[in-house]
Order: sequence, then C-alpha cells, then structure tokens
Amino acid sequence: MRATSRPGPWKRGPVFAALALLLGLLMLAHASITGRGGLGSLVETFLPWSALFVPVLFAGALWRRSASATLALLLPVTVWLNLFGGLLVDKSHAGGDLRVVSHNVDADNPDPTGTARDLIASTADVLALEEITPQAKPRYEKALAKTYPYHAVRGTVGLWSKLPLSDTEPVDIKQDAGPMGEAKSAEATLPYTRALRTTVATEHGPLAVYVAHLGSVRVVPGVGFATDDRDRHAKALAEAVATEPNERVVVLGDLNGTMDDRAFADLTAHLDSAQETAGDGFGFTWPSNFPVARIDQILVRGVAPASSWVLPATDSDHLPVAAGLTW
Repeated sequence: MRATSRPGPWKRGPVFAALALLLGLLMLAHASITGRGGLGSLVETFLPWSALFVPVLFAGALWRRSASATLALLLPVTVWLNLFGGLLVDKSHAGGDLRVVSHNVDADNPDPTGTARDLIASTADVLALEEITPQAKPRYEKALAKTYPYHAVRGTVGLWSKLPLSDTEPVDIKQDAGPMGEAKSAEATLPYTRALRTTVATEHGPLAVYVAHLGSVRVVPGVGFATDDRDRHAKALAEAVATEPNERVVVLGDLNGTMDDRAFADLTAHLDSAQETAGDGFGFTWPSNFPVARIDQILVRGVAPASSWVLPATDSDHLPVAAGLTW
C-alpha cells in the first residue's frame, strides 16, 4: 500500500523541475533582465557559467528519481548550447596576413621589461598595450624598440608595429578628466586618455586600428554592479567606429566586459569578435591566475579572423590575446 501511494516519477522533485525551468528561462530571456544596479550586465558577464547548475540539478533529479525534473533540464541545456555551443568548436585555421596582439600590462606590473620580452615572443606584427604608466612607458619603449620600429602612445594606451603608422590621434571616449575637464588643454588631459586611433600601412592597404581601455566595473555596496563609466566609454567608442571612414577596422583592448554584455550592442553591431569567429573555446582572460571572463577583446570589420587564441600569462593580472587576420 505504501508503494502504490508514493508519487510517481512525473510527480517527484517538483522543486528541481521548477529550478531547471527557471534556469532555462533566465538564459533565454537574459536580455530582458533589468539593467537597474547593473544586474543585467552582471548576469550576462557570467552567463556561460550558468552551465555549472545543470549537473547539480541533474544530481538532484536522480536523487529524487524525478522524470519531470530530468525532462525540464532539456530547456537550460538546449538554450545554453544555442548560446555558447559554437564556442566549443575549434574554428581556427592556418594562415593569416597579419598577427595582432593586445595586452593589459597592469599598472602594477613588477617587470615591464620581462612582459615586453614575452610579448615579442608572440611574433605579433601589431602589438597593443593598455594600462601603461608614465614610469613603465620608457621601459616598454626600450624593450620593444628593436622589434617594433614604429609606435605611438597616447595617455595609458599604446600601439607598437612592424609596419608604418600614421594619423595617430586620441579617441574621445568621454573619460572623466577631473574638475573643469572640458576646459583643460589637450596636454593637460593627455594622462586621462584611454583610447587612440591610428592607421597601419599594410601591403593590402591602410588598416584603421583602435586601442582602448574602457572603465572598470566593480560591485559596490548600495549601488550594485557599477558599470556607468564603462558603458559611457563603450557607447563613445562605438560611435567613433561607426563613423570610421576606413572599411577595414580592428579594435584591440581591455573593454572590461564580455561581448554578451548588452553594453556592447552598439559596438558589436559594427564589429565581429575574433574569438567567436575563429577561436577555440571561450578564451577567458581575467584574472590571469584563474580566468572566468573574456574582457580583453579583438574586434574586426572588413578583415577576416583566421585564428584567435590566448597567450601565456605575463606579470599582469590579464592574459594577452592574439589573432591572425586575413584579407
């Protein structure tokens, strides 16, 4: 009598079934999550990690011997594979006319010269650095001079190249230049500059290259996931790229956000991610000792990524990113 009175497999584990459905709906409707307190950006930043809840819920379904909970798990699994399954396939191929590398070298880097040597070993043709301090700048310039005869630094970002550069100028990403910032001269605001644009002379024609370091994001008590500076910078950068006359464009830098984040919708409307197009895996870059998010990006327009990968760690808290581009 006890055996026949027990709930059947379709009635067991309603809590696990409900949680599985909620997880799937969360992933499916992530774009509809409120942006208040940066909640939407926070969820989208770590959305790939939502897969970790699936085996936990599956174990619960097995424990409860719940057919309904097991079936409900098909929703989050299907949605996750639709969102990120393509990243699990190696889409890279041999070749590439130009190798580009970007690296946030970390303002507190204890060995800029050693980091420069590590980046030279990448055999990059074009090398972008972010978070360059005034103290470290001459050390990077000295270490990279022989390999990269052309370079340009504006504020805290710079580009080193084996190919000639021209038309280098800072990009206004609406960075806060302190009190009375709008009234300050270009020389006075230079230390606040976090983005530049230059033209690289390739054998296939001019290539517009942007180097950017967008504002940091962090969880602030009473505020939430503070993204205001980053979002403002992202919008300004997207506007600059949208009006760029050169049809071939590469954006390199620490954007302090993943390309799943809604803040970059305007930017990804004009550019493709090298990692998503020609990478293998998620390509997480931060923090370097245990990467959980890809916030360092290589974005392109008018050129095709042949390959995209993450380089070994340096003395920075970010991992360098690289891509091979073709025309």
